[in-house]
Amino acid sequence: MKKHTFLLLAFFLCAPLLAADIAWVGWSPNAFKRAKSEKKLVLLDLGAVWCHWCHVMEKTTYKDPRVIDLLKKHYVAIQVDQDAEPDLSVRYEDYGWPATILFDAEGKELAKFSGYISPDEMASMLAAFVADPTPGPSVTGRRKADTQLPTADLEKKFLERYYENYDSSEGGWGRGHKFLNWHCAEFALSKATEDNDDRSRKMAVQTLDAQRNLIDPVWGGVYQYSTGGNWKEPHFEKIMQMQAENLRVYSRAHALFPDKGYRDAALSIAKYMKDFLTSPQGVFYVSQDADVVRGKHSEAYFSKSDKERRKEGIPRVDKNNYARENGWAINALATAYAYLGDEKFLDSALTAAKWVEKNRALKGGGFRHSKKDPAGPYLGDSLYMGRAFLTLAMVTGDRAWLNKARRTADFIEKNFRHPDAGYITSASKRLANLDAVRQIEENAFLTRFFNLLEHYTRDARYGKAASHGTKFLVGPVATDRFVPADTLLVLRELDKDPVHITVVGAKNNKEARKLYRAAIAIGPTYKLIEWYDPKEGPIPGATVKFPPLERPAAFACSGSRCSLPAFSAEDIAARLSSLNAVSKR
Repeated sequence: MKKHTFLLLAFFLCAPLLAADIAWVGWSPNAFKRAKSEKKLVLLDLGAVWCHWCHVMEKTTYKDPRVIDLLKKHYVAIQVDQDAEPDLSVRYEDYGWPATILFDAEGKELAKFSGYISPDEMASMLAAFVADPTPGPSVTGRRKADTQLPTADLEKKFLERYYENYDSSEGGWGRGHKFLNWHCAEFALSKATEDNDDRSRKMAVQTLDAQRNLIDPVWGGVYQYSTGGNWKEPHFEKIMQMQAENLRVYSRAHALFPDKGYRDAALSIAKYMKDFLTSPQGVFYVSQDADVVRGKHSEAYFSKSDKERRKEGIPRVDKNNYARENGWAINALATAYAYLGDEKFLDSALTAAKWVEKNRALKGGGFRHSKKDPAGPYLGDSLYMGRAFLTLAMVTGDRAWLNKARRTADFIEKNFRHPDAGYITSASKRLANLDAVRQIEENAFLTRFFNLLEHYTRDARYGKAASHGTKFLVGPVATDRFVPADTLLVLRELDKDPVHITVVGAKNNKEARKLYRAAIAIGPTYKLIEWYDPKEGPIPGATVKFPPLERPAAFACSGSRCSLPAFSAEDIAARLSSLNAVSKR
């Protein structure tokens, strides 16, 4: 008995030391060269700082002596924070987090596993691939994108899927994990208000109401998702993209449905971003962990008051400053400023934008991800900063931001264009056997960015770039998905001109500023808002000539027609309504 007790005690005392024997390395060609010279396989552990099950796997699976021994003898072990290396994150996003990928020494994928793997399962799997290192069923070849342009039948198919996959009982699209699918919500808001589609209105309102269950009632901010097919079993990590897109959608929803309390939801999210995810310099952080104690579920913690939580500590915040995450935040805050009218949102967006320009800019108009990237540049950093610049141009009327958006778009076109269709995630190829990835969400967002930029600049090059993105989005790789609402938004916006309002008047004129504020608060997000100050000269590319006016005015335009001048917010809405009525005849 004493011998057994001694052995058991020795095991627990040595386990942490054994775990340190996993010689984790970073992702690089050198790791595969080493695997080849040592005749080993390669394991990639791809996780996230905020990920609860990643922490559990670290404490259990990678502390198991069998796993440690197998990795030490037969594998080169790579560990990567997916937020830090977007090319790997995008490639394996369907398998995580945590995601576990096995390779041979040449870089050929052998198997891909999603989520937590227990010590027994991991030991068995590692041993099996040592015995037979051939690709498993999780590894499939990529299909090439069809380059046919969209058809009415394709859009009809997407719409059917959009309606069929709506959970009419609980709200939200899908009946498993619950979270705000911002593409679906944005599409629903567009159809509800612009097409007067009552079904989409009910879907949008039900989902936005239900999503409020995932807003932290104490600190604000949005939990990542809820399990159990309902909205009341949250996982508590708070990720910047979730904060930014929820803030953007709730802000717009408030403009459309001001009596629903969506302003409060937006303000709660913005407050959390300021209090927890903003650095002293005004640049934004990445995420906040789900756990106070790594690997321990925190449901009890998040049920407590602010004072009680702080006694136990505050979950770790990932304080990296990535350009992509800041692009999300800037775009959301500028949108919130447009719809909610709080100058603090604009100030925060401008501060972060200027910091990113100073600290993350690349030659030629693009952006790097972090202070020093292991690869890159990555599409997401330039894409989301470019879109943020365009939103800042819209809400401020400052042409300098539009010029920045153009430079970033030109950088994207030069560095990320795929020869067949769409745009790739990373401009560098760190492993020869891995093909370039075209991520669907990035391509949809980029196509919408290019399309709107064409309207702002009257430059047909961006329209051609949007068409190139669309070719990928209508191919089988991108269309065989759950609910392709992001592509529905693309098709919707490419099919018509944006709402177009031009304010004419000096930028230092109080009445002109008031009119511009009213113009940017108009409901749709797909809009072209411009400010013509005669002192600045003509709007680049614009063909409409405005008459001399004794006082500032706004003109609503549609196609080749512009309205009579509007001198108040109410007049602007009336002019738009009149133009829309004529265009529908």
